[in-house]
Amino acid sequence: MSKEIGLTVKKSEDFSEWYTQVVLKAELADYAPVKGFMVLRPYGYAIWERIREYFDYRITKLGHKNAYFPALIPESLLRKEAEHFKGFVPEVFWVTQAGNDTIGERLAIRPTSETIVYASYSKWVRSWRDLPLLLNTWNSVMRAEIKGTKPFLRTSEFLWQEGHTVHATKEEADQEVMTILTIYEDLVTKELAIPALKGTKTEREKFVGALYTTTLETLMPDGKALQMGTSHNLGQNFSKPFEITYLGKDGQSHFAWQTSWGVSWRLIGAVIMMHGDDKGLVLPPRLAPIQVVIVPIYYSEADKKKVFEKANRINRLLNRKKIRVHFDDREGYTPGWKFNEWELKGVPLRLEIGPKDVASQTVTLARRDIIKKAVVTDSKISKEIADLLEEIQKNMLRKAEEYLEKHILTANDYSAFKKEIEAGGFLRANWCGDTSCEASIKEETGADIRLLPLSEEKVFANCIYCGKEGKKVVYFARAY
Repeated sequence: MSKEIGLTVKKSEDFSEWYTQVVLKAELADYAPVKGFMVLRPYGYAIWERIREYFDYRITKLGHKNAYFPALIPESLLRKEAEHFKGFVPEVFWVTQAGNDTIGERLAIRPTSETIVYASYSKWVRSWRDLPLLLNTWNSVMRAEIKGTKPFLRTSEFLWQEGHTVHATKEEADQEVMTILTIYEDLVTKELAIPALKGTKTEREKFVGALYTTTLETLMPDGKALQMGTSHNLGQNFSKPFEITYLGKDGQSHFAWQTSWGVSWRLIGAVIMMHGDDKGLVLPPRLAPIQVVIVPIYYSEADKKKVFEKANRINRLLNRKKIRVHFDDREGYTPGWKFNEWELKGVPLRLEIGPKDVASQTVTLARRDIIKKAVVTDSKISKEIADLLEEIQKNMLRKAEEYLEKHILTANDYSAFKKEIEAGGFLRANWCGDTSCEASIKEETGADIRLLPLSEEKVFANCIYCGKEGKKVVYFARAY
């Protein structure tokens, strides 16, 4: 075939170009006609659906329900929470015209849903009996990213989920924040095979309008940090301007406490960068839309009939075992061409069947994570595949954990800090708590405080920048 599907650059030589080629050639996404936007192709969307299915299952068990709110938000609603509004103004797309007519009030195309959701919450919440209110939405948001866009990581429109909950007390809201952060950690670690650090954001870096923000941060192979998910306690910062009050058991009116939380298709970008190699995408089995691909090998019509009979039998068997399998029976493509395409797409296991396999009642299994083959008897196929998929999942997480651990360094003085940050990675350092030091480090090095660890670490030196008494151990990194 004349179609060029292979990568033309190595991951270690041109990381940015390698990443873009994987996105495009593995058919995850494509560029849209409008600058800053992208098209999510079926294979990429299938990965997003796997993420959605896992998260929906977890939160539904806890009583959360999915809902949907309008994409257009009146400017007056955004202005109700002044700090929140100010933070998003530079990124907002505005609708000012309907057909040929100018509309009276500008409408923002949803940059996030707090304000449009809370306008409804102010009507729905009346009594303590209405609480907690636990809703989640799956939607797209738009934030103007005209420069420096990158598929899945930074685009003007992106898919995500955003949860919005209402509680009677701060303690209940605190518990919700941590519950969701733990689910995010499970999603990222157990499904995506990517380890992450848990912590809180500084006042300077927290979500605009939040009381505090918790975060999951991980490290990509180019040494840059990537925020994987955030969970915020909004306090009463939105309930007061939006008048979300409830009548308590004490007969008094109280302002509610709220949380919001979200992850986006940025998770797909993280999987590409973390696990991919010079052959293309490498997908963790739990995330992969196709866990096993069956590729037939034959040289005559007689061979084809026997090979296809066996391939279809195995296909049915694996489907009954709830293994996501695909039989690639396409005509006009050589087995070698198919091998390369499915390696590019990152399918965890390839099952090869040829005439000799039919005769010997065996199949050949090829792992994607370490490019290794094994011959398995027909009688052991389903168990062997199930075991191999689990081993691949564990191996991918193990490799990612080793990388993260190796690239968390400690800096005791600013000159060393500046040198080490050039090489990438997380830098543990001490901070006095002054935002001016935080801002100066960002301006001078491009690194910011990614998190204050949830499990507070013992201060071991003075502030990395000003030399005054260190108050907190924090993790710095340059980030996407």
